[in-house]
Amino acid sequence: MPSVRALALLVAALAAACVLPSAAGSISVRTPGEVAIFYYPWYSNPGRDGVWAHWYVEREGRQILATPYYPKRGLYSSSSPRVVDAQMREISAAGVDTVVISWWGFGSPEAERLPLVRDAARRYGLRVAIHLEPYGGRTPARAAHDIARLRSEGYDEFYVYDAERDPATAWAEALADHGDARVFGHTRLAGRAKASGFDGLYTYDIVTWRGASFRRICAQARRLELLCAPSVGPGFDARLATELRQVRPRLHGATYDRMWRAAIEAGADVITITSYNEWQEGTQIEPALPQVGRLSYDGAWGRYGLGAQRAYLDATARWATRYRRAVAQ
Repeated sequence: MPSVRALALLVAALAAACVLPSAAGSISVRTPGEVAIFYYPWYSNPGRDGVWAHWYVEREGRQILATPYYPKRGLYSSSSPRVVDAQMREISAAGVDTVVISWWGFGSPEAERLPLVRDAARRYGLRVAIHLEPYGGRTPARAAHDIARLRSEGYDEFYVYDAERDPATAWAEALADHGDARVFGHTRLAGRAKASGFDGLYTYDIVTWRGASFRRICAQARRLELLCAPSVGPGFDARLATELRQVRPRLHGATYDRMWRAAIEAGADVITITSYNEWQEGTQIEPALPQVGRLSYDGAWGRYGLGAQRAYLDATARWATRYRRAVAQ
């Protein structure tokens, strides 16, 4: 049964939805014009790890490469210090402040690789946040326990994916004491985020939430004194890896530009990027190598060949600069 405090939070959130806009009060932006990017440390290959992970899927009894693009680094292992160091250097150079690391519970491969990514990120001046995925046995209480343990290890920022699958009152009760850590909930409903005890919200999905709704979402978040961290991305295509048939074409960079512009115009407190390297969903901005039978970045912003391979990283740097200038005005 939810606690009295949890019920009180729910009532307060509903009441707050009727008040006029106000600046965030108990929470704050850590750097004006914050940019964060979702990062996946889950790739394995036989040469380094003994097995494949997150590169191939089985279709009709055979393994197929399940990404519509091909990484310039090849089918790398996320346990390679050389690879991770190069990735963090790239992310930092693109104007990103925070790398949000996919995490699937203590004991998972992603958790085991967390120190490697954290150390490399910090070498390049990046903050590190944890993306709490819907790992086995995750409940609000379990997530809060894991957050407390991760806080003791020095992490102070968390993004909770698929937060709407559990009741808001359960989250509010579990997160009643998360100290000075920032916790963002994956939802586009500001009232629900407030009732859940989150400090802010993010959208992640760049297929459903294309930018047109960012202004409304961020306005609602401000009224409830929540941080708004809408997610922008270059496109989406997960047909090789999943049963999802939805595709959001990149349009040679126009999709990315439109989402960035919408997030800035919405007055986002933090802009989150989906993603640096979710290759199976085709949302990555990590450099891609042209390969026969696969998509490439050729044509993005009028660039081809070697220049196109880094086109999305360079565009990220341009937009991050533009975002910070807008915030400073």
